[in-house]
Amino acid sequence: MSLPQNHHIVIAREPGGPDVLTLVERPLPVAGPGEVLIRNTACGVNRPDQIERLGFYPAPPGAPEGLGLEVSGHVAALGEGVTGWKEGDAVVALVAGGGYSEYVPAPAGSVLPAPKGLDLVAAAGLPETVFTVWANVFEIGALSQDETFLVHGGTSGIGTTANQMAKAHGARVIATAGTPEKVALCQELGADIAINYREEDFEAVVSEAGGADVILDMVGGSYVQKNINCARAGARLVSIAFLQGSRCELDLMRVMLKRITLTGSTLRARPVAEKARLAAAIRETVWPWIEAGQLRPVIDSRFALADAVSAHERLDSGAHSGKILLTC
Repeated sequence: MSLPQNHHIVIAREPGGPDVLTLVERPLPVAGPGEVLIRNTACGVNRPDQIERLGFYPAPPGAPEGLGLEVSGHVAALGEGVTGWKEGDAVVALVAGGGYSEYVPAPAGSVLPAPKGLDLVAAAGLPETVFTVWANVFEIGALSQDETFLVHGGTSGIGTTANQMAKAHGARVIATAGTPEKVALCQELGADIAINYREEDFEAVVSEAGGADVILDMVGGSYVQKNINCARAGARLVSIAFLQGSRCELDLMRVMLKRITLTGSTLRARPVAEKARLAAAIRETVWPWIEAGQLRPVIDSRFALADAVSAHERLDSGAHSGKILLTC
């Protein structure tokens, strides 16, 4: 495959709003030892990108320049020691940065084959959300088939993915969302109970439904105590974001009496070997769900790479349902 000398990436010139994003030209990256160079077809736009744009989520050392944590495309080159892939393979990948680009290097262990039967552009909406849900709901949260799962932000990229993965696993799903349309989408994706948190008290509804065993929380703040209140004995509460803030006041007596586990995690800075282990588990369990039609990325909108500003304006608005994508 003939490769260009340069390519385009999106960077944030300085911390700020969407208008700080700009398309710049950079020398073509190379695939280092253990890496795959991917010619991107599309990349996902996620909340961590927004936080990085604002200046609060610096990339880990050695990450490619620019924003973006997930891509789809074709293998353009292989680094030293890489086996199992060949030039031209259709793939998706989790990357530590630089996904908003025409080419990006990715650790080979974080690369997965594009699922059969799924549009390659839409497939860019899988890696960051699927890795996050698998790590937090299925590994840390240890969701069982006979348990009840509660996800907040049920129509976010994470929420739509978590809803479908939990249902494919056989769990009962409760999801919260903020409009009737978003509630309907949660139900369409398999939620057994969908709650409009602007009209109903989710704590009361979940408690009346028998409580939740695993809770994936992206809100933080006042939601933490409410999650504890509606959790079952032995429940696991996993925090991965905090739209209401990272500080809260808790009644630890309820945590003790219910034997609740409060935990959380991040994904981006995990070691390459850890991400490779997650990828192997996902390929074995989650990829068959996709190919069987039990899981699909919900795509809100698509923008050209050069129009990353508009994509982030859509993200900032909070009006989206599912994933926002940039096409290359």
